[in-house]
Amino acid sequence: MKERVSILDGNTFLVSDRRGNIEPSFDFPTGLFSFDTRFISTWILTLNGEKLHALSIDDGESYRTRFFMVPGEPTHYLDAKVSVIRSRSIGGSFDEELTLLNHAEQEVEFTLRLEIGSDFADLFEIKHQRQKKGRTTPSVGPNQLRLTYRREGFHREAVISTSAPADIDESGMTFRIRVGPHGEWTTRLHVATVIYGARGEDIRATLPLGGHRSVAAIQAEQDDLIDRAPKLGCDCEPLAGAYRRSLNDLAALRYESIALGVRLLAAGLPWFMTLFGRDSIFTSLQVLPFLPELVPPTILMLAGLQGSRLDDFRDEEPGKILHELRYGETAGFQEQPHSPYYGSADSTALFVILLDEYERWTGDDKLVRMLEHETRAALHWIDTYGDLLGTGYVSYLTRNPETGLQNQCWKDSWDGISFSDGRLPEFPRATCELQGYAYDAKLRGARLARTFWNDPAYAERLEREAAALKERFNRDFWIPEREYYALALDPDGRQVDALSSNIGHLLWSGIVDESRAAAVAGHLLGPRLFSGWGIRTLGDDQGRYNPIGYHVGTVWPFDNSIIAWGLWKYGFREEAGKICEGMLSASRYFDGRLPEAFAGYERDLTDYPVQYPTACSPQAWSAGTPLLLLRVMLGLEPGGEHLIIDPAVPPGMGRVELLDIPGRWGRVDALGRSRTPQEDRRDR
Repeated sequence: MKERVSILDGNTFLVSDRRGNIEPSFDFPTGLFSFDTRFISTWILTLNGEKLHALSIDDGESYRTRFFMVPGEPTHYLDAKVSVIRSRSIGGSFDEELTLLNHAEQEVEFTLRLEIGSDFADLFEIKHQRQKKGRTTPSVGPNQLRLTYRREGFHREAVISTSAPADIDESGMTFRIRVGPHGEWTTRLHVATVIYGARGEDIRATLPLGGHRSVAAIQAEQDDLIDRAPKLGCDCEPLAGAYRRSLNDLAALRYESIALGVRLLAAGLPWFMTLFGRDSIFTSLQVLPFLPELVPPTILMLAGLQGSRLDDFRDEEPGKILHELRYGETAGFQEQPHSPYYGSADSTALFVILLDEYERWTGDDKLVRMLEHETRAALHWIDTYGDLLGTGYVSYLTRNPETGLQNQCWKDSWDGISFSDGRLPEFPRATCELQGYAYDAKLRGARLARTFWNDPAYAERLEREAAALKERFNRDFWIPEREYYALALDPDGRQVDALSSNIGHLLWSGIVDESRAAAVAGHLLGPRLFSGWGIRTLGDDQGRYNPIGYHVGTVWPFDNSIIAWGLWKYGFREEAGKICEGMLSASRYFDGRLPEAFAGYERDLTDYPVQYPTACSPQAWSAGTPLLLLRVMLGLEPGGEHLIIDPAVPPGMGRVELLDIPGRWGRVDALGRSRTPQEDRRDR
């Protein structure tokens, strides 16, 4: 895969090649995007008809970058008499400053050309390579090129302007310039992305932040967010680097929702720059001990868009929490059901879990009381629409066989759920972790009902249902001869017997019988699942195992963070520490930024984690992973009005100190350190 360079500010982002160029592509989306539309698909700079090559790239900040460039290939550098600096930034719109430096001792004429174009492709059209149904019209004005796309009431524009005189045509701008000896020339290019509403206005202009922000405003907001997070001091440089990078990426992934005008966390660049039910909830759980103020907007948005009717096209059902919200053309014309789409069987239970965990951490009972109706509706969904077969288990089968998701658990690729021999089960499928989430949601719902809703009878009912579910689950999902839980049950109740990372989520939920927890932990850290860097999504001896298969053998950082949390809950601190060490060691090879997923090769085989070709980076729940691992290592757990701190720092990490941890207790500090070899020998 060609390496890409990206800048982003919330839902507006730009992805280019390492020359800074954007060329039409469908294998991996490059371009300037905002709210699911590609506003620029061609942006190619040439000097005297020749493409430039980057000597160096300064991309240390998420919202701006600089390319230091010369003409020709690397073998020509010694003779370069001219260089170009491309300085770009993003903040709802896109700005690029071009500076040409003449290093010769005489005046030189140059022709600088910028090819510009837009296909106004929807992200789903890029994924599935669909043809556009509207019409793009270019028009040339004084110092600007306007690209307009219309399809009935759907209207988008990209307006490109320049500060220096140029010959502008419908496909770009040409600058014919003379630069004196050792002189320089500069122009500033501005790309305004316009999303028109029904009354002909730019929708984002009505938002509190206006949709467009200066670099200074972006930097101030990100700095303020990072300053509010706890301060980390540690001896482990990979942990320190990953923590800094995570906070920066989470700050960059925040965007302003068109629907409500609140700041939300987008799921990941480039495919998922929007609200996702499952992803947003897991990310909120990860960041809760560090930046709890980021969580309420997500909870409120998900509650506000909770399903209220039966809609087969959108997989909507009363009480169900959404899967994905999109703003693009295909959603607007109902060619995709994402306005919003409800095709996930786990986000509803996870919503209840998040609300309870948020109150336990912050003491914000007002939100819990406000959302009593929505929480009850979510719990009701688990027992009604969620229980498709009437077996007492949550399972899924899309209502929309044409465009709905087949797999509606977190492993939602077509082959993500399989038997150990590689066969695919029929639908509906009841995956194991869905039952764990339902169990946890019932217990947490019971706490909310008893403590805040003054309904002890409802609380007792939920507790009885949770206990019955746990007993039934441990009977039906456990495979005695293999000593692990089945990945799923098929429609006939047969065990889908693949060994997968899903069993780690069962520990997190608490549904695992205590007598079986050690066996589960042993499989998770055993050679079939644990690569040395992390736990694979599928055991390496299973029929569909592929170390570079999306959900069938790769290592997902978010998955590992939840599993580490589950191991910690059951007292397997050493095993949780191995995951923490592997993940943080892997982060060094990604400049501190854990990607969506990486290959499941053995650590001893490759000596470094191998990139997954199309992984999102940054991605919210991967950015949240180092935060949750830090919580696990320090043993942070809310206990009433106090924070329980019970550290178990993995060997070799030394001191880990986290200051000003926010919560209902105010702000407190936590300190842990790994044991020295001398201490280990003494205790033995």
